[in-house]
Amino acid sequence: MKNLISINSIDDILPEYRNTPIGLLLEYHNLNRPYINYEKAQLLVGMCMDNRKHLHMPDNFAFIIRSGGANLRHSEFKVSYAIAVGEVSYIVLIAHNHCGMVNLVSRKQEFIHGLVETAGWEIEKAEEHFMHYAPLFEIGSETDFIISETMRLRLRYPKVIIAPLYYKVEDNKLYLIEEK
Repeated sequence: MKNLISINSIDDILPEYRNTPIGLLLEYHNLNRPYINYEKAQLLVGMCMDNRKHLHMPDNFAFIIRSGGANLRHSEFKVSYAIAVGEVSYIVLIAHNHCGMVNLVSRKQEFIHGLVETAGWEIEKAEEHFMHYAPLFEIGSETDFIISETMRLRLRYPKVIIAPLYYKVEDNKLYLIEEK
């Protein structure tokens, strides 16, 4: 795992993110900064659909795209919309520990069984569905994937500031991921 930077005070926020919407998100979530009112979104948050994560931030502060593993490859039009129409110029991508999109092949039988039992699928169709989509959504290591997705989006949107973050389920805190 990459090095994580704990955010326990404003001084822990990297200088390039201080006094930006990225720094504010870290302050709201980790440091209990008092909320202020926002008329429009200040940033875009890309995060996993996992139900164990909840961000502490004011209403109207951020657009949020939730996708398995925080994989925005298939949500790029939505990212472009937030930038072009929503006028956001800051993005955070948030990985988290114990992500279900890591090592998907180990959950193949559970996935197939769930579609058969819960959704009423035929076993062959459920298996075909898994085999078709699992390779598209497997992320490998959470932190490595978020770093690569951050780099990909930085190339795609060169004027947008993008930060990789990490959410620890055990303490509900956000961490900066050191990229060096």
